[in-house]
Amino acid sequence: MPSTLNATPTPFPPNVSSAKRATNLTLSAHVLDEAKRLKLNVSQICDAHLKEYVKKELSRRWREEHADFVTAYNLTVAQEGLPLDEWRTF
Repeated sequence: MPSTLNATPTPFPPNVSSAKRATNLTLSAHVLDEAKRLKLNVSQICDAHLKEYVKKELSRRWREEHADFVTAYNLTVAQEGLPLDEWRTF
């Protein structure tokens, strides 16, 4: 059964340094006050959400930039099958 291409690269390899850097953010006052009242780690929460957002954006851009190639590859696989498929043992 032919397989199509749809993978995206991993934006944050596991060996990348997790060094932190100070920055200034402007947040909604009432939300920040409530987070402090709840003793939430705002930096950690922002970092986690920003990391996820960046990951999704990089993936979206990769798909957009490589859409023509993925379409052409999937068309080729649909027409010709996978390369070396005749020797596949699974």
